[in-house]
Amino acid sequence: MRMKLIVALVSDDKTNAVVEAARAGGATGATVITSVRGEGLKPGKTFLGLDLNSSANIVLSLVVETRARDILERIRAAARFDQEAGAGVAFQIAIEDVVGLSTQLPVMREEIGDEL
Repeated sequence: MRMKLIVALVSDDKTNAVVEAARAGGATGATVITSVRGEGLKPGKTFLGLDLNSSANIVLSLVVETRARDILERIRAAARFDQEAGAGVAFQIAIEDVVGLSTQLPVMREEIGDEL
């Protein structure tokens, strides 16, 4: 089974919407890494050396390759990437091999059935 890792870097207030969008597209789970920091085209605002930007998170979802693009599009819509500058970014990475999905594989196989 071919897999993709979807990585989404979003603000804290968009994290739940991104996880829900990924699940609606067929992701069977997500890992959220909280309190990350990034910088886009324009440096963030500071006050006396303190960062005034809101907290950001990384959302990781390991998904079946045939569902990856749809999930990515759902994340884009949920996080409003096209409507809000600096809303975040999401991308997919091909995964060569994976272990540790024994509880999720039956669900994945059932959901995608003919797509394999």
